[in-house]
Amino acid sequence: MNLSMLSDFYEFTMANGYFKSEMRDRIVYFDLFFRSVPDGGGFAIFAGVAQVIDYLTNLRFTDEDLAYFRSKGLFDEEFIGYLRDFEFTCDVYAIEEGTPVFPNEPLLILKGPAIQAQLVETVLLVTLNHQSLIATKANRIVRAAEGRPVLEFGARRAHGAGAALYGSRAAFIGGCSSTSNTLAGRVFDIPAAGTMAHSWVQIFDSEYDAFATYARLYPDDCTLLIDTYNVLKSGLPNAIRVFDEVLSPLGFRPKGVRIDSGDMTYLSIRIREMLDEAGYQDCKIVASNSLDEYLIRDTLSQGARIDIFGVGERLVTAESHPVFGGVYKLVAVEKDGGIQPKIKISENISKITLPHFKHVYRLFSKETGRAIADYITLHDEVVDCSAPLELFHPEHTWKRKTVENFTAVPLLVKMVENGKCIYAKKTTKQIQDECTMKVSQLWDEVKRFEYPHEYIVDLSPKLWETRYELLLLQSSGSENKKKFDKF
Repeated sequence: MNLSMLSDFYEFTMANGYFKSEMRDRIVYFDLFFRSVPDGGGFAIFAGVAQVIDYLTNLRFTDEDLAYFRSKGLFDEEFIGYLRDFEFTCDVYAIEEGTPVFPNEPLLILKGPAIQAQLVETVLLVTLNHQSLIATKANRIVRAAEGRPVLEFGARRAHGAGAALYGSRAAFIGGCSSTSNTLAGRVFDIPAAGTMAHSWVQIFDSEYDAFATYARLYPDDCTLLIDTYNVLKSGLPNAIRVFDEVLSPLGFRPKGVRIDSGDMTYLSIRIREMLDEAGYQDCKIVASNSLDEYLIRDTLSQGARIDIFGVGERLVTAESHPVFGGVYKLVAVEKDGGIQPKIKISENISKITLPHFKHVYRLFSKETGRAIADYITLHDEVVDCSAPLELFHPEHTWKRKTVENFTAVPLLVKMVENGKCIYAKKTTKQIQDECTMKVSQLWDEVKRFEYPHEYIVDLSPKLWETRYELLLLQSSGSENKKKFDKF
């Protein structure tokens, strides 16, 4: 789908203004970052980069698009001609998908002509905000399940077809084992799975007939939904009878039974007892029904015997925190052969931006292999891992820590150069595996659901000084502008 017109209208009015002014070819730098972790968590999972690259490297405007702009009466033919011949020529640096990320560090940096950088803002934000939100929620739910598979069931509750498709992708990156979404299964090569709905059970003359028919159709993958009428009085007894009378004579074992209502803890304990007594100790118990990380954690802490969780609406909509909050801000422009940093100032300290073209490193302890901190530098700085490094809180600068015996791994990867993709794309499964590995590198304290340890995201002294100087410059007025041009 061509998303070139999916822009806030002011992006086109500004682009037209740049085109007709001296800013037409000005090279700018934009950062995409977020300010707080959803659900008060300790970290987020970055996702959606593959779709961003596809969008950026296929930008074009159709005759219908150009006709629409003419109808608005705001744009002259010269600018419309520019759109007709549009060619994306920017460079894009991004953190790889599946990486745990933290507030205020650049997740994506776009460098290029101001017109181009402005026109792509909306799609970058809607894509990365949505998938990062769902991947983050999925990772929380998967961690709550403590190694048990989590099936993503959310398509029918998603906010539209696109949210269903890309929500399934993001959920898989976050750690879900499969999806109910057939299209996502085909497009992204995600395991797609499903059995039956209550309507299957209801349409037959009896629950037993419904189960028996399904077992004959799918003897090697038989999971029965047992809560249409009464779980313990009819659903499970009928399922066991079918296992005995249909599956066993065919030489197959049942895969599972699923419950979608009721007291999950109590029912799963009783189901386990009855299945074991009937000789089906290997039959899994699948539970679904508006689950999230807190309900899963609580049922397991209460002794639930659930083997697999199916999670839908609260995952695919991130119901408890439905906004990721990523933003896209100008941080530098090229002028007179150099890079001039730019800053946005706010009465809210958390909204003051980090200026300049930057790089991000993740520091790892050589002793434990765990992540110590993220370190944001100017783009041309190199971290010296052979010497102790003093970290300090960017706002509460008296909070300091010296780290030694560490490695510094760069996080930002150049993925698009002069408008062309230069990044070797990974499969969704590869991204999921890397996400699992990278989350394991975080300390458990950072992974707590409530009141997690605050992971350190530090600024290099040069970057901190640049930001401080810009704050002083803006607060003291334009008379000091020439003094600051040296930056």
